[in-house]
Amino acid sequence: MKFGDYEATEYDPGDGLVESRYRIFFPNGYGASIIRGQFTSGGPAGLWEVAVLRRYAAHEELVYDTPINDDTLGHLSVSQVADVLDQIAELT
Repeated sequence: MKFGDYEATEYDPGDGLVESRYRIFFPNGYGASIIRGQFTSGGPAGLWEVAVLRRYAAHEELVYDTPINDDTLGHLSVSQVADVLDQIAELT
């Protein structure tokens, strides 16, 4: 799916509670999990929730201590997700 200029890759929603789940990673080692479902922040209204990810050699993990987040970012439109992805791509 496209979020602005970004093409995110769909991955298995797993438990059935999330109806749409996408991921994207950037050369800086950061990325995003972008989800929407009945129990996500904004999902019932058709909005998206973004979690910032950090990729390491052997694994990925959620991070909550970047200049742009201290938790997941919810209630986002597609264009707001694209704005968040711009910020994640610029993290150092």
